[in-house]
Amino acid sequence: MLLQRRKPRIHWTTLVLSAVTALVAAAVSLLPPLGTPAAHAATARESRPVYSYQDAIRESVWVDTKVDGDADGKTDRVAVDIVRPREPTRQGRRIPVIMDASPYYSCCGRGNESQTKTYDAAGKPVLFPLFYDNYFVPRGYATVLVDLAGTNRSDGCVDIGGRSDIQSAKAVVDWLNGRASGYTARTGGKTVRASWSNGVTGMIGKSYDGTVANGVAATGVKGLKTVVPIGAISSWYDYYFAKGAPLFDSGPDSLSDAVESDGAHARCAAVQRRLIDGAPRTGDWTGLWSARDYVPNADKVRASVFAVHGAQDLNVRTKHLGQWWSALADAGVERKIWLSQAGHVDPFDFRRGEWVRTLHRWFDHYLLGIDNGIEREPMADIERAPDQWSTDRIWPPAGTRQTTLRPRGGASPGVGVLGTERAWPGATATFTDDPRLSEADWAARLDTSTPDKAGFITGPLAKDLRLSGSGTVTVTATPSTTSAHLSAVLVDLGPATIRDYTGNGEGIFTLDNRTCWGSSTAGDSACFKETAADKANVDYTVFSRGWADLGHYAGDGKGRPLTPGRAYTLTLDLAATDHVVPAGHRLALIIAGTDAGLLEPPSTTPRLTVDLPRTSARLPLVGGAPEAAVSGRQAAATPPLKGVRAPRHQPPIPFASAHD
Repeated sequence: MLLQRRKPRIHWTTLVLSAVTALVAAAVSLLPPLGTPAAHAATARESRPVYSYQDAIRESVWVDTKVDGDADGKTDRVAVDIVRPREPTRQGRRIPVIMDASPYYSCCGRGNESQTKTYDAAGKPVLFPLFYDNYFVPRGYATVLVDLAGTNRSDGCVDIGGRSDIQSAKAVVDWLNGRASGYTARTGGKTVRASWSNGVTGMIGKSYDGTVANGVAATGVKGLKTVVPIGAISSWYDYYFAKGAPLFDSGPDSLSDAVESDGAHARCAAVQRRLIDGAPRTGDWTGLWSARDYVPNADKVRASVFAVHGAQDLNVRTKHLGQWWSALADAGVERKIWLSQAGHVDPFDFRRGEWVRTLHRWFDHYLLGIDNGIEREPMADIERAPDQWSTDRIWPPAGTRQTTLRPRGGASPGVGVLGTERAWPGATATFTDDPRLSEADWAARLDTSTPDKAGFITGPLAKDLRLSGSGTVTVTATPSTTSAHLSAVLVDLGPATIRDYTGNGEGIFTLDNRTCWGSSTAGDSACFKETAADKANVDYTVFSRGWADLGHYAGDGKGRPLTPGRAYTLTLDLAATDHVVPAGHRLALIIAGTDAGLLEPPSTTPRLTVDLPRTSARLPLVGGAPEAAVSGRQAAATPPLKGVRAPRHQPPIPFASAHD
């Protein structure tokens, strides 16, 4: 589908916040604290590092979630580690919060260097992973890191994006706004009020953490003013399945088992069983998935959204970004987007300097109310080549419309034509699923007839052709067996230098030197290893994909055995993208079976016959597709083309990426 654009909805609370905080921002961090030399005062419309990080208050609070996830008769408390500047409290001033709620603070670590929380002998927090505390605390923000229920020092159980996960973070937003109870200890203890907080909260995080931010925003909780989801999930079903086809060989119970604390393992067997029973490997939609789908609640979002994603993220695919972005647009939510060429990578590791500057201005605007103009700047930053970026005022850009392209037969079996003309009645293409082969194998031999795929290619393009947004491919196919999986892949055929998104760093490699972003203490350094783009010179680029189980043809969320010899029609959702196929290159559509490394195979090995007149692609083309740009001229067969290496089978997050 084309990602929709709507006029941003600005809540009256946002307007009030901006008006009030603009008047008092100078008293928060634009002016120095009492006793600070005037030379340290802010001279620009931004918060300045005028507070001591060394002397900052570091404390832990346990917040009551009002959920009894482990069924022990007591509501669960989640551990909240806080670092905040001391000076505003002394002066009786309240400050905003930057929050990252995660299940990874003890099991797996955060960031490219897999940092975990550390504590001193008395249990006082020492190391806060990532740079948010080092950079923003001296600028007048508190950094709050929340252990999701069932992880690290929290009670309860992990439920993979369900009520417990979301309430773990929402309850903290409520506590910061005086609507929930906090305590000095995990059990018992004295009550603690967040008297230092003005309630204004922003959430940020990559992967699971960003997913929780999406989920909390979708509750409409008051006080949450912005979220910055990075490579985040918008519907947990779509993380594990693509229209019934399993993307991993395990379900949410496996991920829960990986991130839970030892204590949670002992008390959360019933929750684990519900995760297993509610997520059948058939790929059928269940109530468990409905409870973990945030997209329908996008109209409840009060916060602005700054979404960041890797266009080649093969862990949290860009389908999540596309459907979330479109729903937010329909709801009129203020939003911004960065789309990189990398995989599952944090922007701190692919565009560090610009990321810190942009995030700083974003938080200053939405949390401090500073009128720095960031909301009036281009909505989208798109990486076109490694470290080369373009911008768009809105995204997808004006002039983008869904355009239908159709496959036709060619001179050789399996090497067809992609254009605007419909194939003749009765025209077909056939292939046999080979679960050993991937999109890389198919694309490398697009100009060659092979039994494992059907490829359709335009002639060399007369001008650049930009695809921006989400597309679909509708396939009518007749299987030879009772089960079948389908893949649809878009390929840019032509030489390019791209990020090596299937490399170990998913488009980056880590250097030995460090750069510093904020203030440090002996136990929490602001200095992180630098990175550089990991580049590959290729003859083709796969830039969008979609998968489905043909047995889910009915569209009601339930799979059915197929009848061999019967034709079925199914629409595959292509992942959101923004890619320019340059003039002289060719655009290709591949239709095949199991995409090895990205899709689990079906129970049989089918041969599929594709009905070409009843098969088409609806693609989000900027300016449409003039006939001259999709002529049916074909190139001669070539030796296998060079691309990045084939995608490797990845376990679900957190272990799918070395730098999660």
